[in-house]
Amino acid sequence: MSIILQANLLVRFLLELCALASLGYWGFHTGAGPWAKIGLGIGAPLIAALIWGTFVSPRAAIPVHGIWHLLLETAVFGAAAAALYAAGHPSLSLAFILIAVTNRVLMYIWHQ
Repeated sequence: MSIILQANLLVRFLLELCALASLGYWGFHTGAGPWAKIGLGIGAPLIAALIWGTFVSPRAAIPVHGIWHLLLETAVFGAAAAALYAAGHPSLSLAFILIAVTNRVLMYIWHQ
């Protein structure tokens, strides 16, 4: 069972990286001009990483618990899914949502 628990944590880490990549991809493809593309492509994942690292990560500087943790987690992953959808990848967006929800449910069940 230990390998499965570790695999679930690995999936979680990969979801976090995919969220940042999704936001960056959206930003670089959405901006109206080169400066807007650079600003959104770097700014969106940077803001998400700051929120995640400050409040949600296991080693958060200001850890939040309970509903606040779930809301911030949902906001970051939801923004990533919305970014994929807005960038023209609805199937990737749906896959991301399904994997993120499954991962979160398993983390809750296994007290991770």
